[in-house]
Amino acid sequence: MSDGTAVAGPDGALRCPWALSTPDYVTYHDEEWGRPVHGDDALFERLSLEAFQSGLSWITILRRRPGFRTAFADFRIASVAAFTDKDRERLLGDPGIIRNRAKIDATLANARVLADWTPGALDELIWSHAPATGKAPKTLSDVPAVTDESTALSKALKKRGLRFVGPTTAYALMQACGLVNDHLETCVSRSAP
Repeated sequence: MSDGTAVAGPDGALRCPWALSTPDYVTYHDEEWGRPVHGDDALFERLSLEAFQSGLSWITILRRRPGFRTAFADFRIASVAAFTDKDRERLLGDPGIIRNRAKIDATLANARVLADWTPGALDELIWSHAPATGKAPKTLSDVPAVTDESTALSKALKKRGLRFVGPTTAYALMQACGLVNDHLETCVSRSAP
């Protein structure tokens, strides 16, 4: 059992303890989590998947990500914004995704809102909430679930009409997209590009 500090993985490298429960997590941790993500469509995907994750384990979403990408036209904002009621019904019956009506409706509504934004505006808004670089967390207990910046990002997104973007979801987005680096101090991925 970990004390919340970095743990040696199968290759001997120290990693955040949450990353070692499945090979899927090791790959996600090592190659994606905490790396900067830019582009409106890419950020729309991450925002949507974080909303779908609410109340579930991230591994559930990660393993269904290919299904989500297929179902939601690779999260191209313009394409999802054009989805019809028939598409909504298709999504509600798609076993490759999480079939939560409220989360599906929020994703469709968010795409319609974002389709009216100037290209680059979502990227600019999200990244404008990146905090100054802080101290590296030593243990998992040093990693917050919500911060002032994630609360401000949540409020900014909601003010502009987006749904399912609470402060906890906003912080998970910030972690996943590299706005913050919550890899533990001794984690092999802490200083990765």
